[in-house]
Amino acid sequence: MTFTLEHKDPQTSARAGLIQTDHGAIQTPIFMPVGTVGSVKGVQLRDLYDDVKAQIILGNTYHLYLRPGTSVIEAAGGLHRFNGFERPMLTDSGGFQVFSLTGIRKLREEGCEFRSHIDGSKHFFTPESVMDIERSIGADIMMAFDECPPGTSEYAYAKQSMELTHRWLDRCIARFNDTQPKYGYQQSLFPIVQGCTYRDLRTQSAEFVAAKQADGNAIGGLAVGEPAEVMYEMIELVNGILPEDRPRYLMGVGTPVNILEGIALGVDMFDCVMPTRNGRNAMLFTQKGILNMRNAKWANDFSPIDPDGTSYVDHTYTRAYLHHLYKAQELLALQIGSIHNLAFYLWLVTEARKHIIGGDFRQWKEVMVKQVSQRL
Repeated sequence: MTFTLEHKDPQTSARAGLIQTDHGAIQTPIFMPVGTVGSVKGVQLRDLYDDVKAQIILGNTYHLYLRPGTSVIEAAGGLHRFNGFERPMLTDSGGFQVFSLTGIRKLREEGCEFRSHIDGSKHFFTPESVMDIERSIGADIMMAFDECPPGTSEYAYAKQSMELTHRWLDRCIARFNDTQPKYGYQQSLFPIVQGCTYRDLRTQSAEFVAAKQADGNAIGGLAVGEPAEVMYEMIELVNGILPEDRPRYLMGVGTPVNILEGIALGVDMFDCVMPTRNGRNAMLFTQKGILNMRNAKWANDFSPIDPDGTSYVDHTYTRAYLHHLYKAQELLALQIGSIHNLAFYLWLVTEARKHIIGGDFRQWKEVMVKQVSQRL
C-alpha cells in the first residue's frame, strides 16, 4: 500500500491524498461504509458501486470470525470473493466488540477470553490469533488488536490499558511479519493510538505508534461519550505527532459535522454505522440539514429528499413518499434511507476533497457545518 499526499489546505490541516492498494485506489478524505458481517446492511453491491460510490468498505473481524467463520471465507478465496466487493476493504480487529461484552469476557496479558453473543460459546482472542483471522479474511488493511477502554476510564486504568495495547501491538507486528497474505495480494497493518482523553497518554501512544513506521495509523477510543470539543483536541494532538506521509484513520466517527471537523484537523479516513443505522430509523442527512421522515410535516411534501443533492440521490423519491413508506413500515424505506445517507456521506467527503484542492476548504466547511447540523 502506498499513500501520496497530493494537496494541503493552507488555512487548516486538511489534506487530499491517494491511497493505492492491490484492489484499487482510494481518494482521501474518504468515508468507509460499515459492512459488519461482510455486507452493508440493506445495500446491494450495485448500489454501493453506482449510487453510494463507495471506494472502500469495512468488515468486522469479531462478527466474521463467529459467522460464517474463517474456514468458509478461506474456501471462498477471501472476503472479496465471498461477498463480491472488488474494491479495497478494511477489517477492524474485533477489539471494540470484544471489550464491549461487559460481563462475558476476561482480559489478561495473553489476550481476551469472551463468550459469543450468538450462542454463548467460549472463544479466546490474542494478538497473534487476530492477525491470523485477518489474514484469512483478506482485507487490504488490517487493524491491530487493541483494548478500547471506556471513555470515562480513570487515569490509572487508561494508562494500564494503553500500555497493554502497546505490548499487543508489538506482538501483532511480529505475527504480521512472520506470516504471508493468503490470496496473492498485499495487506497492510495499521496500529491504533489509545489513551482516552488524557493528553500525556495520547502523546505517549501517538509517539509509540509513529515509531513503528506502519503503512497507516488509526486513532481509536474517541466518540465514546466525551464532549466533541475534547475529541477534537485529542485528534489535533495526535495528528501533530503521527507521520504526515501516512494516512490517518479516525475510527467510528461520526456525524457529518464530526467528519468535517476531523478533515480540518488532518484526518484522512472515517467509518461509522450512523448513515445506515439512522437511515433505518427514518433520520436522513441532507445538505441543508437533518430530516425526521416520520414527522407529519413531510406527508404532503412532494419535493425530492434533498433538492440540492442532484449528484447523489434519486429524485424519483419524494419526501411524502418516503414518509409514507416509513409510516407503513415498508422495508423499502430502510433501503432508500440507508443508500441516501451513505451517498450523502460519500458526497460530503468528495466535496471536501474538491475544496481542499481548490483552496477554499475552510470557508466551505464553515458554511456546511451550520447547514448540515440543523434540524429541518
